[in-house]
Amino acid sequence: MKLKRIIFVVLGCLCLALGCIGIALPILPTVPFFLATVFFFANSSQRLHDWFVGTKMYKKHLESYVKKKGMLMKTKVTIVSSVTIMMAIGFILMFRKEIYIPCAILAVVWICHVVYFFFGVKTISEAPEVLTEQ
Repeated sequence: MKLKRIIFVVLGCLCLALGCIGIALPILPTVPFFLATVFFFANSSQRLHDWFVGTKMYKKHLESYVKKKGMLMKTKVTIVSSVTIMMAIGFILMFRKEIYIPCAILAVVWICHVVYFFFGVKTISEAPEVLTEQ
């Protein structure tokens, strides 16, 4: 294997791991890491790229974003609500211990998540595309 391909495989695996961790940890964003995974796998190995694009995780979280440059409102709400719940738990626990600076940082990160998903990512409809007769 060429050195470039090895580096891309390693970076792809690292981004995949960070994206998976980001599913449970609200501080790490999943979408950018999974997009980076697609990029690195596509440039390292067609087989790895095909595998990742075929996973349920990719189809559920990224396929509409990559193909149509947007997300369903249902996907946005699911992402933001799960992030809100996870961050709220951390916020409440830190606030109870009077740890205010991390609470403020967490609040800013949460606001950035909400602004990005509702204003930065285009909302697409679930309606199937209608074919016109010629």
